[in-house]
Amino acid sequence: MRRGRGQSGMDTILPEAERFGLNAGGVVARRTGTRVWLYSNFDCNLQCDYCCVRSSPRAPRRALGLKRIRQIAAEAAELPVSEIFITGGEPFLLPDLTEIVDSCAVAAPVTVLTNGMLFSGRRLGVLRAMAGLRVTLQISLDSPTPALHDAHRGAGSWARAMAGIETARAEGFRVRIAASVATDAQEEDFTRFLDETGVAADDRVIRRIARRGAATEGVAICRLELAPEVTITADGVYWHPVGAEDEDMLVTREELPLAGVLAAVREAVEKQQCGTVKTFKCA
Repeated sequence: MRRGRGQSGMDTILPEAERFGLNAGGVVARRTGTRVWLYSNFDCNLQCDYCCVRSSPRAPRRALGLKRIRQIAAEAAELPVSEIFITGGEPFLLPDLTEIVDSCAVAAPVTVLTNGMLFSGRRLGVLRAMAGLRVTLQISLDSPTPALHDAHRGAGSWARAMAGIETARAEGFRVRIAASVATDAQEEDFTRFLDETGVAADDRVIRRIARRGAATEGVAICRLELAPEVTITADGVYWHPVGAEDEDMLVTREELPLAGVLAAVREAVEKQQCGTVKTFKCA
């Protein structure tokens, strides 16, 4: 596969097969920096065995923080940022998540990545406070039945995720379902499940498990062949959310100003010489 330049000046990937959640064909239809990822925190109510950033109930929070996120969002409104993704960890563990989402939604449409298991009690109120904002909930669900999902994420997590999906839909939110799979057969089974349950193509993400973080098996992800997705954490700016605590993915330790962050990533793109560019679809 060769890398070229399209008429729009965007990076072009001359076609090969599309596999493993790595889109290796056509045009990379986003300029670097149009999508910005924010790791709001790294702690989680689950400890998934393939988590790319090793989140767990015992992981330090390492919160990006409302003050910094507000500044990032304010700057994003003046830049060509078209989407903001809030991920973790589990964002619904944060008491100020409503304010975080509200500040980001002023700048661009927001997607919150969540396991969907915490939509009750006080946190149901947090969810309801986001009603009317430009927000999509991307909820993790790895299989049509509990066995595989629970094997990765813990007993009972599939049923709670399914309940979370129904709660979010009942509250009027757009829900995107995201699965991490290991084999063609798992992908086919889940695709059939989504078809049968009427999930639209734009509301599903199926990607292969990446061999990063806690995962001991999966698709090898290398910065040299990976299209960048600007990813901001409390510890710095990373090339892609799938490697957001790995030194080989670190771009800069300075997470502000946002214009400087985007410039640093673009400069790294210009310096990086590679013959293959792939997009690993996290959302």
